[in-house]
Amino acid sequence: MPTSALHVARTGLEAQDTRMRVIANNLANIGTTGFKRDRADFATLAYQDSRVAGQQSTAETAYAIGLNLGTGVQVQGTSRIATQGTLNATGNSLDLALDGDGFFQVQLPGGEIGYTRAGNFTLSADGQLVTPQGYAVEPAINVPQGAQSITVAPDGTVSATLAGDAAPQQLGQITIASFVNPAGLQALGDNFLAETAASGAADVGPGGDNGRGNVRQGMLEASNVNVVEELVEMIEAQRAYEINSKMVSAVDEMLRNANQTL
Repeated sequence: MPTSALHVARTGLEAQDTRMRVIANNLANIGTTGFKRDRADFATLAYQDSRVAGQQSTAETAYAIGLNLGTGVQVQGTSRIATQGTLNATGNSLDLALDGDGFFQVQLPGGEIGYTRAGNFTLSADGQLVTPQGYAVEPAINVPQGAQSITVAPDGTVSATLAGDAAPQQLGQITIASFVNPAGLQALGDNFLAETAASGAADVGPGGDNGRGNVRQGMLEASNVNVVEELVEMIEAQRAYEINSKMVSAVDEMLRNANQTL
């Protein structure tokens, strides 16, 4: 049964509504540390072939072109745009940012490892380096009470000067996880991502090694959302939605006229 123009226009409305939702989420997270903007990707739905190009038109000739009717559009998926956000100095020694590719590792409730670009860390009551939610950074970094001058090297090595010691003492190393396909990571909320079969297994190592970004102390990575770009996308989605709405109205009027005439 042929698909009506009303159905095609409906798929267009649904697709643009999803696109607007993605844009709204990008704008809502413009101030979220380490946030990466998303992009809605579209694909055509199946075509109905009334006539295939090359099909015999007579015993001696073939059609040079086909008669293919599209059935609309669908949202193929959302792509995470992983461009580097601006690094803003905070002056807080526990604020960390990644200058390049990779993710910090955090142990989530239940033992699962979460991956994040948000390095706004703090210390728990027992001196462990944790996220604002209280989740421990992986591998664990414990800062002794009274430690002074905490420093984090670009490779993630954490050192601090302890009371009575002249030389800094190494407390551990924050390793960075990288993935073959970071776009395949699953967003969990709270700035965390989870490994999936599409992302591949995490390749863990020191910052600055094998393509991983360097750790920058006293800085936070801002969202990579560009307000002007998102507003342009929003206007395009709005106009596309209006056009599809007009298509619904036009087809409805055509059908009404046909019913009255017949």
